[in-house]
Amino acid sequence: MESIVWLQDPACADISLTGGKAANLSRLAADARIPPGFCLTAAAHQATLDIAGHSPLPDTFARAVAAAYAQLGLMCGLADPPVAVRSSAIDEDGASASFAGQHDTFLNIVGPDSVIDAITRCWASGHADHARQYRDRHGLHERPVRVAVLVQQLVPADVSGVVFSANPVNGRRDEIVVNASWGLGESLVAGRVTPDTYLVHRSDLHITHRTISDKARMTVRTTAGTREVDVPRLLRRQPALTDAQIAELVSVVLQLEFKMQLPVDVEVAWHGDVLYVLQCRPITTLAPAP
Repeated sequence: MESIVWLQDPACADISLTGGKAANLSRLAADARIPPGFCLTAAAHQATLDIAGHSPLPDTFARAVAAAYAQLGLMCGLADPPVAVRSSAIDEDGASASFAGQHDTFLNIVGPDSVIDAITRCWASGHADHARQYRDRHGLHERPVRVAVLVQQLVPADVSGVVFSANPVNGRRDEIVVNASWGLGESLVAGRVTPDTYLVHRSDLHITHRTISDKARMTVRTTAGTREVDVPRLLRRQPALTDAQIAELVSVVLQLEFKMQLPVDVEVAWHGDVLYVLQCRPITTLAPAP
């Protein structure tokens, strides 16, 4: 049984093995800059449940994760690289259910023991009450909960963003919506900060509207993970993105939409001037196209 697959491996695009989040990123790796990483497969989770009936990581898989983490360190040029550890459930990020916010993500995890602990917590999040209720609402309650876990090099984001290739509020497919704020993406995706918002017209990529918000809070790295802090006063009302960054971002998102053949919801991060794609999933709330 294959317990570890890397994002660049063809096997990682198999959603039944690596879940929606990891499979989507693997399929898009040729079209966007994606942080390197590996996935502990859903088969490993299932094997653990079959053997033990619960989710602590068996020694065999713990050793495989530690070895893969060491290999990732060689790729990154760091002995203990900071990583993001993200749940990637088998029925996640599909055309009918995105599971946004239902499964846990842990940022700035350092060291093999901490990575193994975060994986165990990701597995447990698949069985949380709110995740089960979400499955029930989407008719997935009879499916077994099998969670792959994606471990990627952490992007030390100066700015994080969420982009919709169609407007999820009014349903317009000729509008691209860009939200952006300072720091790591936790505050933004959790709705604890009001981000800058840009509307971009699809046909000519012209920015038709922009709202620069008072971005009061941001998530930053600490020695033991992350924490939310006040944004420095001089930055709060400053635009998080330049027009050039928006143009590059929209170009990438349209390429991802073309590859997915569906309107997409994309999480991104900038470190300096370098843009990284962290997640790409279909928008599940749009009415069918005419």
